[in-house]
Amino acid sequence: MNLQLLARNPLTYKKPTDKQTLAGYKLVKLLHINGPMPVTALTKSLDISTPVLSDILSRLVKEKWIEKKGKGDSIGGRRPDLYALRDHSFFTICIDVELFATRLAIVDNNFNIVTAIKNVPLQLGNSRRDFCENIHKAVRSLLASVKIQKDRIIGCSIGMPGLISQSLGENYTYLLDQTDHSLQYDLEQGLKLPVILQNDVKGAALAELRHGLARGRRDVLVLLMDWGVGLGIVMDGQVRQGSWGFSGEIGHIPFVENGELCYCGKRGCLETVASGLALSKIARKDISTGTTSILGNLSKKDIQELAPSHIIDAANKGDQYAIQLLSDIGANIGKGTSTLIQLFNPELIILSGKIAEAKQYITLPMQQAINTYCMTQVREKTKIISSNHPEYFRFFGYATNAIEAFLDASIEEAGG
Repeated sequence: MNLQLLARNPLTYKKPTDKQTLAGYKLVKLLHINGPMPVTALTKSLDISTPVLSDILSRLVKEKWIEKKGKGDSIGGRRPDLYALRDHSFFTICIDVELFATRLAIVDNNFNIVTAIKNVPLQLGNSRRDFCENIHKAVRSLLASVKIQKDRIIGCSIGMPGLISQSLGENYTYLLDQTDHSLQYDLEQGLKLPVILQNDVKGAALAELRHGLARGRRDVLVLLMDWGVGLGIVMDGQVRQGSWGFSGEIGHIPFVENGELCYCGKRGCLETVASGLALSKIARKDISTGTTSILGNLSKKDIQELAPSHIIDAANKGDQYAIQLLSDIGANIGKGTSTLIQLFNPELIILSGKIAEAKQYITLPMQQAINTYCMTQVREKTKIISSNHPEYFRFFGYATNAIEAFLDASIEEAGG
């Protein structure tokens, strides 16, 4: 049995036909999702005999896919050996694209980040050709910084804002200047690797579901409050994509009658009054007209490039203007969230992103708005917490998506 690492890459793939290879892929997927497992649980899940499983395990250990990792619990007698995926068996290149910057890292199958997180000045405002070329250049530079065999990399997983159809490999909000091929196709041609595109907030939701605060829960909303406002929906223990992958576009629901023009082309979207872009835009306008704030002490360049972090820093220093501005944003988000609570009846809402770092300056007015606009019986069943993870936590969702796509494709191609 020899599990092919590049099962989805037609340049290197050779279709396996051995039944034990199929069982091997299924076993690897089980360990990926559940973590270390004993032989008894594996035989039951795979519906195979203990001798057959023992043969598969010994081969996978020899091929350095899995290893024994500690002992399991036992009601009586010997504690069973646990089997787990071995560190550095295979790797995923993960790329987190924001409006004004991009970060890259290589993540292994056990979600260890094996490179320093690389920041590159790559913006979504570039043309599609420039974007793809810059991605290719950044990935080549990242790979040059580590000693990893190319055939150990299963693919590249990219998260970005906008309307993303993962099944069609396209971003329908940004990079629209070329349409002969999908964005996924263009990226794969340069990288010579399988590429998965996904919406950033869905990556964040998958990270929370598999590795974070939503683990073990069934109905959770992940509210990503960055430059825009996005929603990840976990229902019945799964991240819901919608028919085309466009679910969760809360930032573009109508919110203000005859409000400001949004970049989506409609007026009065929630994002015009409750996003990082709105926060920075309002602050720049107010400071330019003489509003009293320590933000006015920033240089002209810094004011022009004002980010949510500047406003949060000012609030933490007691600046009343910054505190009130964040409070207004929080109240608007809270009003929008009250609708979500009544629609989805979640057990938990997780706040993440740059604006969530404002903590009580956002959460208190947000909770007050929810108390005002949401039915008591519904909101009392929902807990709201702020994500306590580092910003790169979304990488784990991107890596999970890529690993599961690789294993599902491998299982299907092996006859499963």
